[in-house]
Amino acid sequence: MQYRKLGKTGIDISALGFGAMRLPMKDDHVEYESAVSVIQRSFELGVNFVDTAYMYCNDESQIAVGKALKGWRDKVYLSTKNHYKGESGAEWRKLLDISLERLDQEYIDFYNMHGLTWEQWSGPVTKKGGPFDEAVRARDEGLFRYLCFSCHDTPENMKKLIDTGEFTSIILQYNLVDTANEGAIDHAYEKGLGAIVMGPVAGGRLVEGAERIRQELGGIAASTPDLALRFVLDNPHVTCAMSGMGSIEMVEENCATASREEPLSDDERERIRAMIEENKRLADLYCTNCKYCMPCPNEVDIPANFSLMNAYRVYGLEKWAKQMYSRMGKDNKKLPASECKECGECLDKCPQNIPIIDQLKEVAKTLGEE
Repeated sequence: MQYRKLGKTGIDISALGFGAMRLPMKDDHVEYESAVSVIQRSFELGVNFVDTAYMYCNDESQIAVGKALKGWRDKVYLSTKNHYKGESGAEWRKLLDISLERLDQEYIDFYNMHGLTWEQWSGPVTKKGGPFDEAVRARDEGLFRYLCFSCHDTPENMKKLIDTGEFTSIILQYNLVDTANEGAIDHAYEKGLGAIVMGPVAGGRLVEGAERIRQELGGIAASTPDLALRFVLDNPHVTCAMSGMGSIEMVEENCATASREEPLSDDERERIRAMIEENKRLADLYCTNCKYCMPCPNEVDIPANFSLMNAYRVYGLEKWAKQMYSRMGKDNKKLPASECKECGECLDKCPQNIPIIDQLKEVAKTLGEE
């Protein structure tokens, strides 16, 4: 296993981290025995960083991680997250206390403000007596060692949060099909923060259904997940790539990849970059995600629909795109293309003059088919 320094802490963490969001489940409950076996197998193969969160796996992930840490606590660094970002320090502290109880731990190594945005940080989170004040107090009490954050905000806002100087590391997305945060990773490195990548395999999208990508880059890696991890870890400013691993087989495959010391060759890097740029060019022909077309009076999320169509058409992620389309309007308020009423309000707003109504019909027909 390779190890890398986490920012200015001087701590060596494994290049592969265990992301405990996709543990073995049965009937909406974690299979604790199986989950512990999977997590501990990663420890046996050199993984020394495990990350969980209050809400993962129907609120049971922290319990499973706590069980897996028995006998390993002095060898493994624990990261977890607090999703509360309102004005109450007491509410934030309550979630910390519950997490410590679930994990059955006296302290946490890396405690993250979960999904933090610049607006939340500059608003309720840092108000007097709010979550940040309580975090400082809890850190001083020894309940956690380092304050960190995970983020899905814009790269520009990620840099602002990094520049506050209050955090030790950032958890952010970066993978073969989404390199938008590369600048934020570089900025974190320059400022002495660790950069921990979530979704190195694009939230599972690159595990299956991405045969087109592997074919385009044939010979670089044994499988698409192998290629995806090699790409992320080839970035010298990435500290750790966290993978949500639900089986021992996945653990062993990913640990083998993270243990390879030879970097990508210049030729391999060039081929990957050429593919990324070409796929981005093709995706931008259909939609650049500028969101000028929004809001839709009928609550259709036009950019989200087009993004799924890009995943289907450009990257060959057909199964994933159809799955995500089927969830639209169910898991969130983003309505699918089939709900378009053809009012035409979006047409004049698009700087690319995309025939939005016609393309939404194509999305509904392609992704909505059984």
